[in-house]
Amino acid sequence: MQADVEHTYKFDVKMTCSGCSGAVTRVLDKAKRDGAVGEFSVNLETQEVIVKSTQPYEDIHAKIKKTGKEVRSGEILV
Repeated sequence: MQADVEHTYKFDVKMTCSGCSGAVTRVLDKAKRDGAVGEFSVNLETQEVIVKSTQPYEDIHAKIKKTGKEVRSGEILV
């Protein structure tokens, strides 16, 4: 069986304040502790969230949506 391959996902998330980016950071921090996410970055200025994970794109997308923030778009970079 093939080992889990890490992918890099990029999301355009509507974040208007540090509270918004903080909510996304908290949910991804928890996912990191649970082993679902490797590295991630949340940039309030560009409203960009980059996530490295072995989880399917849909799972990471769902985690970010749980914050209540609008995910305007997303793509798989690698």
